[in-house]
Parts: sequence; structure tokens; C-alpha cells
Amino acid sequence: MITPDRRFVEATLELYDVTWPVGEGIPVWPGDAPCSLGWTMLRAEGASVNVAELRMSAHTGTHADGPFHVSDEGIRIGAAPLDAYLGPAVLVDVGVRGRIDLDLVEEVLAGGPVERVLFRTGCWKDPSVFPTDFPAPEPDAARALVAAGVRLVGTDAPSVDSYDSKTLETHHVLGDGGVAILENLLLAGVPEGRYELIALPLRLVDADASPVRAVLRRS
Repeated sequence: MITPDRRFVEATLELYDVTWPVGEGIPVWPGDAPCSLGWTMLRAEGASVNVAELRMSAHTGTHADGPFHVSDEGIRIGAAPLDAYLGPAVLVDVGVRGRIDLDLVEEVLAGGPVERVLFRTGCWKDPSVFPTDFPAPEPDAARALVAAGVRLVGTDAPSVDSYDSKTLETHHVLGDGGVAILENLLLAGVPEGRYELIALPLRLVDADASPVRAVLRRS
């Protein structure tokens, strides 16, 4: 899969597009619906306009998980507070430590007030192959983020829980704590540091999740 240049400059604004390109063939969670694009109208076939039809899981590519994803009592993504997805964020490289544990989170929190934390794990070694081995925030680390008042946790991994998790404890800890979740961010090549995050979910009334267009702007 071709990934676009993540950085572009407009005047004095340095922006990083940290969104997976969406199209047929994008890797999805094993067993989830594949992405497909068709055409309901085509100028080449006599129509006056081209009209695309997109079919995909709400968890395709870069997306926001809503509370309903793991809890029948949770709100749907269309009712999620938008302000969680817009504002100051810090990008943290997990690096060779290979864990998002309490020690790492305490280091992040010691660096000053944090509203949104984005973890770069580098787990996508091949953009055409879905990774099943990736660091995810450990439950104790998630509890520390909730206690510190963090409003959003993001990752470049497919999930904030490990691939084989059945309890999805970190999802529950964050969701119960009112913390928004972003998954499958495209963070390769983006320097660590502080940014403004813009990653608004669609107003999908009944869905548990939503694709987002995620952008980081240097703060």
C-alpha cells in the first residue's frame, strides 16, 4: 500500500497527516469486513457525475473507538464529546523498550501537563501485513493516564489492547474513565514532541467507532 508524504507546510503551519490512506486492500483486523469501493454513477458510462460507494468497517484505518465498542451501556461514537479529539497532544516513541507500562507513563506525566498522549510503537513493519504483535498500554499505565486527567490516548497499533486479549481491560479502563481512543495512527517519521491534534470522528449515530482524518500541527 502506498503511504503519502505525512508532512506538508502551509505558510508558517507545519502539519503532519497521520491518517492511513483508505482504499481496497487496506489491512483490517482479521475477520473484519474488508474495504471496497464501487461506483453507483460514472461519467464514462453516460452519467453526469462520478459517485463512489464505499463499504468498510468503522474500524478501518485510522479510527476512533467509542465506548459502545466494548460496553453495551457505552455511548455511540456519534455522541462522543468532540473536544477530546481536538487540542494539545504529546507524541511519545515507545522505542526499544517495547512496552507501554507504568514507568513509561510516569516519565511522560513528569514532563508537564498532558491532555492527549499518542504512542508510536512502530509495529507496522510492512504496511500490507496486519501486525499481531504490538505493544499496548498496560492496564496500570491506563489507570495512571485516567488519574492524571488525560482526555485521549492514541496509538499507531491496531488496538490499545494486545491482539489476543479477550477482556480488553485497557479499553474498559480508558472508556470508564472518559478517555477517548484513537487507533492505527500513521506516526512513522513524525518527530517526538508536543502538537495540536485534530482527529474528529464522523457523526455516526449508531456506530461503535468511526474513521477519522488525523492531523498533527506543531504547537
